[in-house]
Amino acid sequence: MKTVKAWIEAMRLRTLPVSVAGVITAAGLAAHYGHFRPVPLILCLLFAVLAQISSNFANEYYDFKQGLDKKGREGFRRGVTEGDLSPRAMKIAVYLTLAVACCIGLSLTIFGGLWLIGVGIAIAIGVFAYSTGPYPLSQHGLGEVAVLIFFGLVPVNFTYYLCSGGWNLQVFLVSLAMGLIISNVMIVNNYRDADDDRTVGKRTLAVTFGRRFTSTLYLLNVPVAIILCIRLWAEQPLWLIAPFIYLQLHILLWRKITRSHGAQLNPLLGKTAILILAYSVTFALAII
Repeated sequence: MKTVKAWIEAMRLRTLPVSVAGVITAAGLAAHYGHFRPVPLILCLLFAVLAQISSNFANEYYDFKQGLDKKGREGFRRGVTEGDLSPRAMKIAVYLTLAVACCIGLSLTIFGGLWLIGVGIAIAIGVFAYSTGPYPLSQHGLGEVAVLIFFGLVPVNFTYYLCSGGWNLQVFLVSLAMGLIISNVMIVNNYRDADDDRTVGKRTLAVTFGRRFTSTLYLLNVPVAIILCIRLWAEQPLWLIAPFIYLQLHILLWRKITRSHGAQLNPLLGKTAILILAYSVTFALAII
């Protein structure tokens, strides 16, 4: 039972809503423009979730190998570091999960063409580049940028493409908006871990620029994102209350984050992810 719990914790279920959010947003856009196709949408959803789980496994494995984790850390329990899971088992899980994701990704070439293999390879590289390689993104203040790209720009634009066969400027703006919003999950994560990261030499945004800078970035990402989406929100005036409510809830979360420390931030990270998912669902419903 302890091992099962450790694997569930390694998946970081509280953050998985961010994978779902990008695909749901793309589904709403596809339906709005008359291109809704359920099969590629479902495949994209499975691919996105599995790719994130693989990335989470890789992050736990390579942080352990590089000595960047320590027992009793403020963040979520790391099974490998705490001795609940073996490093070998975690490494196998990384490659196995990624392999299944790649198989699903290959099936998407039926809908979008063989050139999508290059996109899949880039995503697979991103899974590892976040935590390891010659220039690990998470250790050089680029974690939030990686999230913006791989959880915002990539899933929204390419899921929409697989449904419609094309792109437009509004889809790109929405993908950028989702990237900004979803990067808030990474901001909370790094805000919480700033002290631990500083001691092991990880130069995240929170370490480099301080908690006040990152908390302000967390606050501003949402209004900027809403502005990027406002044209589509405005097409259904009765739905404009939704982003306003989201903004108010976001501000409440921001206030709690700035008054919390260490493990107190764990549930706030989960609430940030759930709020992002709620926004994506509401946005999709509104534009449909």
